[in-house]
Amino acid sequence: MDKENQIIGYVVPIFRGSQEFASGLSDTEEARAKESAAYLARRDLFTSGVEMERMEHKSRRSIMRESAERISLNKRIHDNEEYHKRLNEDSLMHPPEFVIKPRSHTVWEKQCVRLHCTITGWPEPRVVWYKNNVSIDPMAHPGKYKIESSYNVHSLEINRCDFDDTAQYRVSAMNSNGELSAFASVVVKRFKGEVDEFLPAPRPHPCLEYGVTFETHIVEKFGVSFGREGETLSLGCSVIIYPSLQRFQPEIEWYRDDKLLVPSKWIQMHWSGDRATLTLTHLNKEDEGLYTLRVTTKSSYETHSAYVFVRDTDAEVAGAPGAPLDVCCQDANKDYVIVTWKQPAVDGGNSILGYFVDRCEIGTTHWIQCNDTPVKFARFPVTGLVEGRSYIFRVRAVNKSGMSHPSRVSEPAVAMDPADRARKGASAPWTGQIIVTEEEPVEGVVPGKPRDLLVTEATKNYVVLSWKPPGEKGHEGVMYYVEKCVSGTDSWQRVNTDIPVKSPRFALFDLAEGKSYSFRVRCCNSAGVGEPSEPTEATVVGDKLDIPSAPGRVVPTRNTDTSVVVSWEASREAKELVGYYIETSVAGKNVWEPCNNKPVKATRFICHGLTTGEKYVFHVRAVNAAGISECSQESEAIEVKAAIGGGIPHASPAPPYGITVLECVRDAMVLSWRQPTFIGGADIVGYFVDYREVIGGVPGKWHEANIKAISERAYRVSELKENMFYQFQVRAANMAGVGIPSLPSETFKCEEWTIAVPGPPHDLQVLEVRKDSLVLIWKPPVYQGRDEVNGYYVDIKEAEADFETWRGVNEKATSKKYMKVCDLKEGVTYVFRVRAQNKAGVGKASEPTEPVLAETKPGTMELAVEVDDNGVISLNFECKDLIADSKFIWSKNYQEFTDSTHLTVETKGNKSKATFNAPSEDDLGVYSCVVTHTDGASASYTLTEEGLKELLQLSHDRKFPIIPLKSELAVELLEKGRVRFWLQAEKMSPNGKVDYVFNDNMINQGEKYKMNFDKNTGIIEMFMESLGKEDEGTFTFQLQDGKATNQSSLVLIGDVFKKLQKESEFQRKEWHRKQGPHFVEYLGYEVTPECIVRLKCKVGNIKKDTVALWYKDGREIKANEKLDFSEGTLTLEIAQISKKDAGVYEVIVKDDRGKDKSTLNLTDQVFTEVLCRGSNSSTQLKIQSTEQGIRLYTFVNYYNDELHVTWHHKDAAITFTDRITSGVVGEQLWLQISEPTDKDKGKYAIEFFDGKGGLRRTAELSGQAYDDAYHVRVASHGMTHLSLFPPARLQSLNLTCNIWGDPVPEVTWLKNERELVSDDHYILKFASGKFASFTITTVNTSDSGKYCILVKNKYGTESGDFTVSVFIPDEEPTKKKEEVSSPGNILQAPVLVLLHF
Repeated sequence: MDKENQIIGYVVPIFRGSQEFASGLSDTEEARAKESAAYLARRDLFTSGVEMERMEHKSRRSIMRESAERISLNKRIHDNEEYHKRLNEDSLMHPPEFVIKPRSHTVWEKQCVRLHCTITGWPEPRVVWYKNNVSIDPMAHPGKYKIESSYNVHSLEINRCDFDDTAQYRVSAMNSNGELSAFASVVVKRFKGEVDEFLPAPRPHPCLEYGVTFETHIVEKFGVSFGREGETLSLGCSVIIYPSLQRFQPEIEWYRDDKLLVPSKWIQMHWSGDRATLTLTHLNKEDEGLYTLRVTTKSSYETHSAYVFVRDTDAEVAGAPGAPLDVCCQDANKDYVIVTWKQPAVDGGNSILGYFVDRCEIGTTHWIQCNDTPVKFARFPVTGLVEGRSYIFRVRAVNKSGMSHPSRVSEPAVAMDPADRARKGASAPWTGQIIVTEEEPVEGVVPGKPRDLLVTEATKNYVVLSWKPPGEKGHEGVMYYVEKCVSGTDSWQRVNTDIPVKSPRFALFDLAEGKSYSFRVRCCNSAGVGEPSEPTEATVVGDKLDIPSAPGRVVPTRNTDTSVVVSWEASREAKELVGYYIETSVAGKNVWEPCNNKPVKATRFICHGLTTGEKYVFHVRAVNAAGISECSQESEAIEVKAAIGGGIPHASPAPPYGITVLECVRDAMVLSWRQPTFIGGADIVGYFVDYREVIGGVPGKWHEANIKAISERAYRVSELKENMFYQFQVRAANMAGVGIPSLPSETFKCEEWTIAVPGPPHDLQVLEVRKDSLVLIWKPPVYQGRDEVNGYYVDIKEAEADFETWRGVNEKATSKKYMKVCDLKEGVTYVFRVRAQNKAGVGKASEPTEPVLAETKPGTMELAVEVDDNGVISLNFECKDLIADSKFIWSKNYQEFTDSTHLTVETKGNKSKATFNAPSEDDLGVYSCVVTHTDGASASYTLTEEGLKELLQLSHDRKFPIIPLKSELAVELLEKGRVRFWLQAEKMSPNGKVDYVFNDNMINQGEKYKMNFDKNTGIIEMFMESLGKEDEGTFTFQLQDGKATNQSSLVLIGDVFKKLQKESEFQRKEWHRKQGPHFVEYLGYEVTPECIVRLKCKVGNIKKDTVALWYKDGREIKANEKLDFSEGTLTLEIAQISKKDAGVYEVIVKDDRGKDKSTLNLTDQVFTEVLCRGSNSSTQLKIQSTEQGIRLYTFVNYYNDELHVTWHHKDAAITFTDRITSGVVGEQLWLQISEPTDKDKGKYAIEFFDGKGGLRRTAELSGQAYDDAYHVRVASHGMTHLSLFPPARLQSLNLTCNIWGDPVPEVTWLKNERELVSDDHYILKFASGKFASFTITTVNTSDSGKYCILVKNKYGTESGDFTVSVFIPDEEPTKKKEEVSSPGNILQAPVLVLLHF
């Protein structure tokens, strides 16, 4: 195939900036510029398979030059391809190889030995040390073995060798290409005699492989250096190697923070044969760190290290922050890369608002800003890269003052598939091209689902997804569509609608912070779009990585005249920690300067460049990708000066004194002594004991009893001779040196003690001296006697008193090794001693203490117990007489504790705090604190069981403070059916806050919920317009005021919720109803004493145009019914009610504002009640004489056929005949007895049955009552009846009667028991409330009938009956004949003249 016409799929340039390759181009700026231009020409050349026809004419020379360049370029591409074909990655890997093998050693016992070797290999070998083929685990033997690996040099150090360390040692190196071992033997020999335990480590033996041992010395060393960004800095050392061989050159390596440096545009290295130089051509903060020069020979290696500090250059704008640093590219793919960086230490005095990321394509100088708004996270995904092109990146910080300088550019990143990068390798020249040709596509296959979709990163600015390509993707490449869905919905939205992504990574921007999303991915190719992947779990958009918490206590320590060692406690909450920034300020000025401009991961740092004699304070901040933490608390001020000496003239301690014997056996003695009165410039670190024989009173030569310093003030001197006499002397040592020896002790005989009682206690100390008490502590006797010690006695006497004045403090022996002596006299000096006791008796007394004056010194502080706001219980002690070397020593029961499981000690300045981790009964006891290098500053506190209970209760109250409530959470209904949840707290500060929770979910102010918190009254309210089905559950108000909390819940479920919901809905409807005319009292009924049924309701909010409509069974009641609508009351009266009046009555009131209705179901029950009321209204049964006989009658207010009436005579129901009849006239019920006889005498009764019960009215017809009625009847029996014979049927009839009553009665005229209405024919008048008249204007035969007048008021009813008979003249004889034959049937018209009521 013609190379020139070959179609290239796409071209990927590979950037390698620090090596030379077969192309012959070096890594210089000139070469880079030329190669960039060539790269641009090649990219433009191969972007299209066919060049566009040129429109302009060119000269022959130009055409020939272009042709030559094309041929040259094609040749270079071909050579590069051939180079890759010849390149075999396996040739870069090789098995382990020992450059220097470990050597065998023979050492003395108690010496240290070190085996070391140098191993090469790739991949880096794994090294394991073996002893007699058993692997060595340093953790299993703490302090015995030490294994180190640094710069391919591996070592095994064995401390204090003994016979068991004699063995064969093997070192094994293994990687993927093989394993190799080397052996060395160690022989440990014993030396008898005086030998120094700290002999130096053995010198290395001559190099057997080469026969020459090289000695290396590094002189003229570089020191701590300071530079500024943009400057050039050189580091150099002179190296002397002996012997000097011309053909041998050592290996010179430079390291920064333990990472090997290689030459680049930023770093230049030079070795002249006797001097090694490292030049940093353009300083950046990335160049800050610990630089190490390593000179390696075949025999050994030497190193030298010093720190280089790089400060920020001046900002272009005053107050702008420093430049970010360590810009790196991670997870590069076809069109995507993640850029990371570290935040600068200098923010310019204003907090950093964010960072801008810029990119630049290799070969161009045009920088493009990647993000429109600054990002606060120190990590940013850059998308939209062109596949096959290389990019570099930089970052700028911005605050409100301005923009920082850009950071140092990152290493080039190639936008290509990682699989292609791994397959092609990273060792091709950066000027070359990787030609990737796509295979000829075959029949398309729709790709499968992407796999393992994950949310790898989520911040409030973006979310990053990653996944694996599908297993089924056909023979062509795949691209991807990303879809998102808001949690809780099923609506998927495609994010990259226009262009699918090529990389299995994608960053989504413009998501709503705080919302929850799910994501899925689809594959696509020319065959179509595949099925979506499994969706991710719901992801909330927001920063998942929190800013670290502030570091803990910062402790500065003197180092040199210009430096201070600063150590601190690590941040307790720090995820993905990058490191720490340390800042310092001259004490009192509060002007902070960074000590380091590159974060350090350790918790210890040496701050250089300080002024000698000046006092400084320090604080520390932690850094991660989320940001920089708050500053730690300031350290104590420290004066910068050298640590050794400390300015004290006499640094070594004074000699000890008071040497005594605590125990003696045949060949050993146990000695004790007292601490020197002056300890020098530092704490005593140990003592050295010397002894000598005394023969015949003549002392011999001094011998050392111990080679290693001992920390206790008691020591067993061994290998003595029995029955010989000895003297002893003791020397104290501190960091400044060993002091002068003490005076020789008394002469002691070395013979075994055989006494049964114990020896003397020793090391008596007096603490907590007050005017009336002190504490005495001691150590038990070394010699126990025949039995164990079971108690102690303390003796006391005045210092100047005689020996005989010793008296006991305690009558009963104490088992403790301390005692508080009370009842001392202020201003008196005392001495004390202690005696031990066992079963055999009381032993020898100890040496007396130094005289102690009973006084409370000015400024004496007591140990205080405190419970802070977090409920933490602590013991606190303050001392004002501290010096630089003073320490707080805490003890329990006067035994120093080092276990921090129960108590944590924290000291700051002149205050020390011992905090209980988890107080329990195990912590009961006496706690004391002693301050060293003071005049006896000490105090104690006794923690009793009762005191512990009180402290635990107080701790709980402080740790979990409760906000008191006046009322718990309650609910009530308001106007419109609104629901009000409320509670009232007793008191809350302005900082108090409330969280509103429903079914464990937080709810916020919005359209549904309205919250109100009155901090003055403590009333907390939440309002809801209505309750829906979804509102059933538990409502909780969570209160917080500082640390104080409380909560109150209200459960609304089941019937309780339904009842409240129903009531709320009712109230809401009621409110809307009452906006217009509405019923204040709904429709009801009442039965009046007159047995009238009155329907009644009360209406409110009415106006003039408000109307009321009545309905019965859905039909409107006509206007002729009796309606009343006044003063807001509606009534409808139903007189003479019957069953036909039963039904559903409805009244509607309405106007332009709305309407309301009320319904009443009037049933038979109402009718029954009316009947009951009617029967109950009946009057007493009365007797009246009539023409026909005797009439018994009673009046009721209401009568209906449904009211069953039964007449009784002598308790037997009356059988009605023509002679005895009954009837009803209006409201009068009567029984007529015609032609009464004696048999009709007796008790008569009328019985009413209204459906509910019966009522009986009785009357006695006998005796005088019968006689009166009978005589009246006889007197009226002869009266004639008036017959009217209208001659022309035009005769009129007028009847008049007088009526009286109060109140004025109502008058009703009846005809044949039917009410008459006044008209032209019947004229009814009732004048002046006294005169009632009845006039028939034109009498005719139809006017014949029974007439009755009824008068009634609320007190009763009376009636008058009369009959009118109208005859036609032609019918008169017949009528007369009939009257003769039946005189009882003659029509009569009696005239009622006067009626009394």
